[in-house]
Amino acid sequence: MDKINRKILIAVDESENSMRAINYVGELLRGMTDFRIFLLHIVLLPQDDYFFNEEEKTSWIREKKVAGEGILHRSHKVLTDFGFKEDSIKEILIVESCSSVGECILQKQQEINCSTVVIGRRGISKKEEFIFGSTSNKILHTPKSCTVWIVE
Repeated sequence: MDKINRKILIAVDESENSMRAINYVGELLRGMTDFRIFLLHIVLLPQDDYFFNEEEKTSWIREKKVAGEGILHRSHKVLTDFGFKEDSIKEILIVESCSSVGECILQKQQEINCSTVVIGRRGISKKEEFIFGSTSNKILHTPKSCTVWIVE
């Protein structure tokens, strides 16, 4: 029998529901030592014309990276507090242009070959979802090769 894929990708941001997703995974899998956790934070790059100049763009990226690293480190600490080993958690910070956050998450899921994707649901309105799309909706309905946990 093939070994079960125990790689879990958790997309994290500054939201309360993102932290709920981290706590959910920590509580649910507490004491199970054979999981690999990949914490993913995505910074979507705006169009180049968003910035006045290259210096402003560089400063914006640096600021977003520092904030993202803080989110990843806090999430990592929560999981180690639940008993996950340091070396079973990997932090990934992506700064790039994607069509959507959902697309970036799914690309990384495929690249790493994670069997499970976990995200916190942001709770946007139906109107906002229609206009901007919904990351959780995209993650829920697109993948064919993984389980999806959406935590609210």
